[in-house]
Amino acid sequence: MSVLHVHGYGLPTGEVVDLFADGDQWTTDPVADADLVGEGWVLPGLVDAHTHPGAEEPGTPFDEHLLRADLRQHVAAGVTLIRSPGLAGQPPDWFGADPDLPRAVHAGPWFTRDGQFFDGWGRRPSLAELPELAAEQARRTGWAKIIGDWRRDDEPIPADVLAAVVTAVHAAGGRVAVHANYAQTSKSAVAAGVDSIEHGMRLDPDLLPQLAADGIALTPTLSVIEGMLANAGDRDLGDLPAAVQAHRDLVVQAAEAGVTLLAGTDSRPHGRITDEISALVAAGIRPQDALAAASWTARAYLGWAGLEPGAPADAVVYDADPRSDLSQLANPAAVILRGRLVYRRL
Repeated sequence: MSVLHVHGYGLPTGEVVDLFADGDQWTTDPVADADLVGEGWVLPGLVDAHTHPGAEEPGTPFDEHLLRADLRQHVAAGVTLIRSPGLAGQPPDWFGADPDLPRAVHAGPWFTRDGQFFDGWGRRPSLAELPELAAEQARRTGWAKIIGDWRRDDEPIPADVLAAVVTAVHAAGGRVAVHANYAQTSKSAVAAGVDSIEHGMRLDPDLLPQLAADGIALTPTLSVIEGMLANAGDRDLGDLPAAVQAHRDLVVQAAEAGVTLLAGTDSRPHGRITDEISALVAAGIRPQDALAAASWTARAYLGWAGLEPGAPADAVVYDADPRSDLSQLANPAAVILRGRLVYRRL
């Protein structure tokens, strides 16, 4: 197999790079007969940090064939790494390791309360059992995901239980993601010291400096939340329009406060990370920062290096600078994953 060569302007710095794939590692040592497979503007692979591949509809069973199809859609969009904070079942051994499909970080099935979340999905232990079961999950995969709240009138996970979960998971060397769409859950999650807040609607902006100081990431899933409003039809929307606008404002305030933002798409169809990047920019996030949330910042947060010697050999190449032309994101010229060319535009 020939050595792959990527040449161009590497982001985030914009400096000229010549990278050669030494197996699954980038090197800058020139290889005379390397195959130049990408030339232009180079990102260290896109990241979808909140995606749930492998199930057709909420509550439906895990499907291995669908999982492959979903992950192929991610690759075609330039995604070389996903984080799945919640899966419909335990994934097969090849998940995250198949050379043609994205690397993957996951939290296994969700943890939730009886009577909440989607029927057929998630584990529903007692509150007393939850901390240790979450720690066991984190020992297996590095993450545990808690559904902290659901409908408006549902009882959220109590603050003391969230704190016990974080203590147990951190002691096991893992990290905690919390689904939070109401203010009390976000407040409890921040106080507990969780690692990421998923969605974060109605989060009190006064908490943002604490998120930044404690390294708590926010995955706003803005595009899917805006989609809820767009697809609501004639239903009574309650506070949803105001909450969506407040969420747009929150995302910008979070960036200004120095909070780590992660780009995630949340729902089907897969391979829509560019929609989330565009939604972040439309809300007022600088294109550079929106791309960071879906690339180098997200990779660093999840423990993966970017375009540097010794880093995993992942990259997505565009003809022009996507920071000044977001339309480039919909049409990558090439995607390199684990030192292999897995997509090239025809």
